[in-house]
This record gives sequence, structure tokens and C-alpha cells, in this order.
Amino acid sequence: MDLRDKKILVVGLARTGAAVARFLCECGARVTVSDSKGKEALVPFLSTLSALEITYELGGHGADTFLGADLIVVSPGVPLDIAPLVLARNQGVPVISEIELAYEFIDAPIAAITGTNGKTTTTTLAGEIFRKCGFRTFVGGNIGNPLIDLVISGKRTDRVVAEISSFQLEGIVRFRPRVAVLLNITEDHLDRYASYQEYIDAKLRVFANQTADDYAILNIDDPLVAACADTLAARVVPMSRLTVLEQGIFYHNGVITFAWDGQLEHFPTDSFKLRGVHNVDNCMAALATTLLMGCPAAAALAAVAGFSGLPHRMELVATINGVTYYNDSKGTNVGSVVKSLESFPGNITLIAGGKDKGGEYAPLADLVRERVSHLILLGEAREKIRDALGHLTETILVDSLEEAVQEAHRLAEPGDVVLFSPACSSFDMFRNYEVRGERFVSAVCGLIEEAE
Repeated sequence: MDLRDKKILVVGLARTGAAVARFLCECGARVTVSDSKGKEALVPFLSTLSALEITYELGGHGADTFLGADLIVVSPGVPLDIAPLVLARNQGVPVISEIELAYEFIDAPIAAITGTNGKTTTTTLAGEIFRKCGFRTFVGGNIGNPLIDLVISGKRTDRVVAEISSFQLEGIVRFRPRVAVLLNITEDHLDRYASYQEYIDAKLRVFANQTADDYAILNIDDPLVAACADTLAARVVPMSRLTVLEQGIFYHNGVITFAWDGQLEHFPTDSFKLRGVHNVDNCMAALATTLLMGCPAAAALAAVAGFSGLPHRMELVATINGVTYYNDSKGTNVGSVVKSLESFPGNITLIAGGKDKGGEYAPLADLVRERVSHLILLGEAREKIRDALGHLTETILVDSLEEAVQEAHRLAEPGDVVLFSPACSSFDMFRNYEVRGERFVSAVCGLIEEAE
């Protein structure tokens, strides 16, 4: 892709947009950045680009700016249906995402991990396995560094593992991973998509450019994922925690088995530090990905056994007076919370709530009825969640996360679990889920100090 002297518009600054703008300038493009936010909100990103010749359009988007571009590169947070983008596409201006741009300059084989839940853990774990097996590995995409950072660095890489969101997949044209993983599909981001089907279709685009030389790892325990198997050009590698398979990767009686093209490998899970049913799925996906891309089984097993998980995803915080506290702040949708609740047999005090994302909370009903002793709700969505689930167990509304932790401490008894798994985004009260999780951890640590 020749970018020299091309008029290229970057829509949406932030971290990804800044990285794209920097790369395009290095390639000799004539770069304009457009963002609906004003200069004051973008100072941290503008400062990183101060030495570059870039034209800025801040505080709104102008139609002429979009129509005058040779190419438009869209950051993940920007919907493709905003008026100037629709106008530009209708006039024949190419519109792509950052991962599409980066893909044109990446030579190493790519593993792309998508799904509603589990992407970050699976992506990170796959990266760890590759590294422990001696591959020079870049891990990025929707997690950590944008893919374009790899291109900018110029580093030689043997394997690329990319967490890919539905937003990023909206803007691909030729993006083709060697291995694409679809972990699950549950309602999410319905505040951005017009329908659930539109969200599903965006996820399935990860397979769009694959051929029979590529692999599609599908969690067939999820009916929406399983339903796409017959439509794919790639070789389908099924994955199941519930069914013993002749070919694929599956879990049975404490052992993960990989059976594919005559290769048979067994991975006992008793040595794994990761806990929870959802992490069995994540481990299977990471193992299948790395084995298909050249990792030896023994080294892969050692890497999984040494992996302790990520902050804010079923993170064990403390045990206080016999009550165990878990930080699952990354549980930002209902499907994620389902998996978290399934990890405990009962006696759960669940802290949930935040900014509603447009889905329904009804899928939690059976688990709340059967396993949740107390439901503590906060944030903008607390009344909506109470209306859906409050009649199933003792329910309390609070005004802050600290108050929620104090209530949980008062209610929980020895042997109980306090689970902070919001089922909502953080943006009503916190900058992101990391800050929210840190606040929960801090509040729990305050209980420890009180108990001393």
C-alpha cells in the first residue's frame, strides 16, 4: 500500500488514532485528524504528535474534510454510521479500520481472538504460550498496543496475537488471520448497534477473508457460534467444554484433549492457576490456537500452568473472616456475569450495576435465584436490574462502590463469596473498568484494615 502524498483522514484521536497518524506521517502521507471532542479533551494525544505536520479538525466533523480524503482510517470508538462517514462511503471514499491498515504491513501470521467475553484472557495467554515456546510475539489490537504499533516499531516478529472487537471488524477489507477464534456471542454494545443481529454480523467478519488454508476455532457450546460453522471457508476446529469430540479440542473429567489431524495431546487442568468455567474455555482456545501455529504441547502446557490470570477478571482479592472477595470489574455484560456466577455453587453476594449497555438482564435470573443470597446494586442501571432480578433474592440499592462493599461485608457469612461483577460498563461513575476494579480492591483492603 503506497501512502506517500495521499490525503488520509484519521477519525478519532485517542491512543489508536494518534498511533495511526504518526505512522501515516512517517509514510509521507498528508494527514488530517478529525475528532468530535475539543482540544482540551485531547491534549494528552495532541502532545505526542506536536512535532508532526498534521491538520486538525477538532470539536466536530466537516463533510468537506471527509469528502476530500483519498482514504479514511477510523478508530475503534467511532461508529461507522455517523453522517460524514456515510456520506464519504457513498461518494466512493475508502473507509477502513486501524487493524486493516496495519494488516497491509504485517508479514507474520496472525491469530485473531474475538467474542463477547474472554478475549483479553485468551489473547494474553496465547501470547504467553508463543513466547514460552520461543516465538518472537506481538500481543495487541483491542488490548494494550494497537496493531499499527508493531508496524511502527519495525521489529521482526514470528507471531501476532490480536484481540479484535466488533468495532474494529466493521472496517476490514482484506484482514485475514491464519487462526480466528470466536469464543462466544451474547448481547453487548446494543447502545451502538441497531440490532443484536447487526452485532453478531460484525463479530462474524473475523472469518470473512479466510480460506481453506486457515483455521476457525469455534466454541460449539454456544449455539450462535456453532450455527456459523457451515458458512465458513476456513477449516473449522470445534471446541467444547460439554461434549467429547472426535476432532477438535474438548474438556472432560479434568483433562483438555486436543485431537486434530492425527495429533493427540492431553492437558490435565489440576495444575492450572486459572479458575472458573469460563477459563476452561479460554485455556482451550489459547491451546488450540498455539498448537495449530506450531507450539509443542509440553511447552504449551507449562505456559498455561504458570499463567495466573489478569487483574479485574475473577481476581481473588482477599479472604476476610471466612468471606472471599473477587474483583470481576471486567464483567461488563450479562454473558460474562453468567460465567462468573457459574464458577461458584452458591452463597454469593453479587455487587452489580453501572452504565446500562442496552441488553436484558433476564439471562441472569436462574443463577440469581439459585446461587445469589444478596444482590447489591449501584449506578445508573440499578433500578433496571432491580426490576428484572430484585424479586429473586434480597436486593439492596446503594449510592457508591464503597457503600456496596460495606453492605456486602455486613451481609456475607463465613464460607460466602462476595463477587463484584457489574454486568454494565463503568462510564457512569468511573473512567474505565480498571479504575472501577481498583476502587473495589481498595474498598476491600479497607475492610482488612478494619478487621486488624
